[in-house]
Amino acid sequence: MKCEIVDFESANHDELNSFADRTVFQTPEWVRFICDTQRATPVLARLQENGKLAGYFTGLTIQRFGVKVLGSSFPGWTTPYIGFNLLPGVSRAAALKAVEQMAWNDLKCLHMEVSDPYFTVEDGQSEGFNCEFFISYRTDLTQSEEQLFQSMDSACRRCVRKAEKSGVTIEESHDPEFADEYYAQLQDVFSKQGLVPSYGIDRVRALIKHVEPSGNVLLLRARDAEGKCIASGIFPGFNKISEFWGNASFRSSQILRPNEAIHWYVMRYWKQRGAQIYDWGGEGTYKEKYGCTPYKVPWFTKSRYQFVSTLREEARKMFGRKQRFMGWLQNRRAGAPPPAAE
Repeated sequence: MKCEIVDFESANHDELNSFADRTVFQTPEWVRFICDTQRATPVLARLQENGKLAGYFTGLTIQRFGVKVLGSSFPGWTTPYIGFNLLPGVSRAAALKAVEQMAWNDLKCLHMEVSDPYFTVEDGQSEGFNCEFFISYRTDLTQSEEQLFQSMDSACRRCVRKAEKSGVTIEESHDPEFADEYYAQLQDVFSKQGLVPSYGIDRVRALIKHVEPSGNVLLLRARDAEGKCIASGIFPGFNKISEFWGNASFRSSQILRPNEAIHWYVMRYWKQRGAQIYDWGGEGTYKEKYGCTPYKVPWFTKSRYQFVSTLREEARKMFGRKQRFMGWLQNRRAGAPPPAAE
């Protein structure tokens, strides 16, 4: 199999969007969002096998510590996977091998990472890639609404009913003020853990700017009976898979159960638009009450030289320490007690 780099801006994105395995994270709007927030350059490659079209690869290149990296996706992009769009029967292992050669020889990268929701572990390990995982949960939206509701545990169903009885209403948002409301609630959520959000408000604004006009993201507010916005969430989706990107609420209003009401709205919204899966966007045992099932997506990494892999791991550790320190500093300035030692 061979890779041919094609111009991202002039590509026929309608053709790309017609692939059955296409996800929201491969759409041009989402790729531009990553470009904007990560100072990245898009990479679109046509894959050919025996002279015929086999599919496409979507990724981006960045510079980190002076090292050129090909990501599809990459830690910190708030994008769990990107990967391939392939015709039926085309091997993802063969496609990954072709992209590896492109990364080293054509793009002159020293490190690459690829995550694809349709990967198997064998796809990367057969080519010598290290395998990590994006660990999440999924809900099967092909069930009826009654089945979806009954699959929640009884306490979760009571929470949805309580929100309704308490006068909580869910509304779709299309206004620029949404980012500020969401981020204020997100800061409140993180402060409870002695942390700060892992991204700034500019990330949220960029997502809305690039993706909301396409209709591929659902922005929701929950209001209490007095009309105050007490919770909000961001839920992208395209084709078969809808996604939980972010959800936040003020702790003082969580007794009204707005988050449960939001997720119940999301599942019905994307189901009605033909989505078959609701991906819960990562780990968190609290999600199990919604009746979802554990799911993990292989995330393959490979470096041309060992020192690059070492740099990546050190950068990840430094980011975690920075988040804990910034949370401590913010709590100290606010006069709050420090978080408990781990």
